[in-house]
Amino acid sequence: MENFELDWLRKWSRYYPQANAIKDSETGISFSYSALYFLSCRLATHLSSRYDIQPGQRVAVLATNEIEFLPLFFAIQRLGAILVPLNFRLTAREVAHILSDCAPRLLIHQEQFTELLNAAGPQAVPDQTWLLDGDSGLSAFCEIERKSFQDASQYTFQGKSSTAEWHRAFAGEVESPCMLIYTSGTTGAPKGAIITNKCLHWNSINTQLRLDITRHDTTISFAPFFHTGGWNVLLTPFLHHGASTVLLRKFDARRILELIEKERVTKIFGVPTMLDMMAREPLFESVDLKSLRFAVVGGEPMPIDLINTWEAKGVPIRQGYGLTEFGPNVFSLNEEDSLRKSGSIGFANFYVETRVVNDGGQEVSAGEIGELLLKGPVCTPGYWNNPEATAEAIKNGWFHTGDLVRFDEEGYFYVAGRKKDMYKSGGENVYPVEIERFLSTHPAIREIAVVGVPDVKWGEVGKAFVTIQQGMSLTTDELAKFCESGLARFKIPRHIEFLPELPKSDSGKILKRKLRDLSRIETL
Repeated sequence: MENFELDWLRKWSRYYPQANAIKDSETGISFSYSALYFLSCRLATHLSSRYDIQPGQRVAVLATNEIEFLPLFFAIQRLGAILVPLNFRLTAREVAHILSDCAPRLLIHQEQFTELLNAAGPQAVPDQTWLLDGDSGLSAFCEIERKSFQDASQYTFQGKSSTAEWHRAFAGEVESPCMLIYTSGTTGAPKGAIITNKCLHWNSINTQLRLDITRHDTTISFAPFFHTGGWNVLLTPFLHHGASTVLLRKFDARRILELIEKERVTKIFGVPTMLDMMAREPLFESVDLKSLRFAVVGGEPMPIDLINTWEAKGVPIRQGYGLTEFGPNVFSLNEEDSLRKSGSIGFANFYVETRVVNDGGQEVSAGEIGELLLKGPVCTPGYWNNPEATAEAIKNGWFHTGDLVRFDEEGYFYVAGRKKDMYKSGGENVYPVEIERFLSTHPAIREIAVVGVPDVKWGEVGKAFVTIQQGMSLTTDELAKFCESGLARFKIPRHIEFLPELPKSDSGKILKRKLRDLSRIETL
């Protein structure tokens, strides 16, 4: 078993105790590495004594991107427990499924989501809950402890006293799960991808080796914490390497541009839609982006015109590729190749092995399309409570991504499509099977098929093809309202078309290829 340092905060609290780890862009509250370390220790003690959180137990959190998420995660990791960040965009039905699946010992949530949890039902919500906000909530606890440590540190940094009483031993182990990230599943229900301390460590090493992260770097974190991107594209690698992060509660194109200039940000991450919205902001013309070494882009290829727009502003683009279950930082295209190899995801990161195979499992040659298989220490050990999905995804140590790729004669990789029907809408993975299973519960629907279609703003959106039960009726507005009752907004099909019959093969399987072709014809 590998033997490497897991207690990153303790190390940095010794090396550069007063260096800034995280700053809240709205409140101005910031945690130095020493404050973040000691606060996580105190919070771990509180979670253990007040809620009896033990190694392996889950702590679910339903909240927006709050600064308290950081000491909370490291406190949970310190206890050897598991953080489960919940997607607050989901409906009560979807939240109830995740809570039932992960069975948390404790649920921490903001008051604004109380109604959502009530709708999820008492059978899903654990007995122990803790408000994030309020006079006795997590935020208040962190603020009290933060001020207490600030007072103590005035003496500690001068060498006049010891803060040994603030320390708490690190219980997490290398192979221990520390996080569950739920992703929409092709089987129709979200699956909890297990992220271990080992995954975090090696993803950070891979990321640093490709993005040259040092403790002098600064980034902005605005991806939601229920996504692996919110935690593991830049945030945890930055914390591992003593760098600084500015926290933003949600994506705001103008505000991000302002913060890049104000905080002298050196690296950012986003999907092409986000960078397009930033480039369309009037402030983009005058804002000073000289500190920005490059922008990392994932989710889908960035259009050449948009690459040119950012490069004209002096900001190179690094295209990448990743997925929740592996990394997530898997491939990266060097910025000097952004135009010459436009559309490429570049090369696999340092400690990642790749294979590209056909349906028979044989490796393909340059220029041929096949499924991407991955192997390395960043691979998830599997899905929570789902051995079937784990066995399907990981075979003989290789993770089967379900993505179709090709590589050219120089070894540069390109994503050719999805082996399954998943599409990306505004950076969100959307799986048609999940939508279809929900819509099929409507009594008026006889058959349903959902495909991804191009969209100028979001890259892709869903289009639903529907046939109606004989003698019944259903309007577009009625179906849209039904979708709102059980699907997150980004999953709701933006287009609906009623057909007398759906195209099928001789075996009776719906031919989604023909539906996609029909959609393409309509957009010409």
